[in-house]
Amino acid sequence: MRREARRASRLLPRLSRLLFGRNELRRRSDRIEGIVLAALSAAFLAIAVTAAFYGAHTYQSERAAVAHLRPVTAVLSQAGPAVRNVFDPGAPTLATWRPPHGAERSGSLTTWNAPEIFDAPAGTAVTVWLDRSGWPQAPPPGPGAAIVNALVESVVASAGGALVLVFCYFLFRIALDRRRLARWEAAWAIIGPRWTSRR
Repeated sequence: MRREARRASRLLPRLSRLLFGRNELRRRSDRIEGIVLAALSAAFLAIAVTAAFYGAHTYQSERAAVAHLRPVTAVLSQAGPAVRNVFDPGAPTLATWRPPHGAERSGSLTTWNAPEIFDAPAGTAVTVWLDRSGWPQAPPPGPGAAIVNALVESVVASAGGALVLVFCYFLFRIALDRRRLARWEAAWAIIGPRWTSRR
């Protein structure tokens, strides 16, 4: 524990020495690269924090949407789709339901707002979630699913930001290496003939 604490306490001074300390072998391009790396690291930290806030906002939005939905029982007027197929959910199925504060309504249910209608015969009672206007909506995710959705969105956003930053760094590194190579070739054009003449 003490060794780790000492290493952590030495990290910041070491980084400052690498970026701003005096070293005759360090080129100006090396310092620029160090500054860019520090800036990209700070940018990634900002992206990760923003992604975490975005995930929390997504979770709160989903939970708020759940608070506005009310489960009721709908009765199918006709049989539901016979085949469970994600790409072909089947034709809408007619059903009737009664909102908490309103008259009985009839309309179409799909596998999007009533997944229980698969292979259900006419007269089957299924649960549907109604909005404030009394019309069926997609079933809300449970608390666990909402947390998973928020985490996935946060991770995807952080990973996407990291990929963009890495790509920017490699583009910068290519340009910097070309400049280093040009300066090295110019220096070698001056020093090289002197070395070869000594032989």
